[in-house]
Amino acid sequence: MSIASGLHGRHLTRRLVQLYAGLTLYGVSSALLVRSGLGLEPWGVLHQGLAEKSGLTIGVVSIIVGALVLLLWIPIRQRPGLGTVSNVFVIGLAMDGTLALVPDSHGLAVRVPLLAAGIVLNGVATGLYIAARFGPGPRDGLMTGLHRLTGRSIRLVRTAIEIAVVATGFLLGGSVGVGTVLYALAIGPLAQFFLRWFAVPEPDSGSTAVATETPKQAILRP
Repeated sequence: MSIASGLHGRHLTRRLVQLYAGLTLYGVSSALLVRSGLGLEPWGVLHQGLAEKSGLTIGVVSIIVGALVLLLWIPIRQRPGLGTVSNVFVIGLAMDGTLALVPDSHGLAVRVPLLAAGIVLNGVATGLYIAARFGPGPRDGLMTGLHRLTGRSIRLVRTAIEIAVVATGFLLGGSVGVGTVLYALAIGPLAQFFLRWFAVPEPDSGSTAVATETPKQAILRP
């Protein structure tokens, strides 16, 4: 897949809207998890830890980490799509924008709903942007590239990477808590449901199934 691939077809407008709506909502959902203060998704833990140490905003750190992970695609011979490159920038910008608008929360009566909204919205966002079929995000591509090179299962590679990411982020001061556990348990079923919900009809068949299994679908598949 190249950056320009997929930029054609009668569903192009819908796919582009889904891509950028999904990436924006992903950034919003990550910001809600931050404001809940009850624990972040695995890569969010790392981003927050690096932000604490560097003094940069968490959104800027997300962009930098995404760009660095994308560079790792070169030796493992992964090819980015439009969604891959957009993922690097849009999520971080949306995250910082949301954090500027949503104040710190105090009390479980506010923090728990923020956590729940963040997790569900993250599932919606994942379904939107993956179903648009413009390529996986940098982190997903790293997982599938290592899977291809090592021959290990996607689940094993994903688990190993995310354990390392969470541990590193926690040591740097990132937030690990009940939200981290709930996210890990809920995101697979949520994303799988919304991938089907937002599936774009295939060009020739009129089917609403996603044309080919994307790396994220393989990761999330039961």
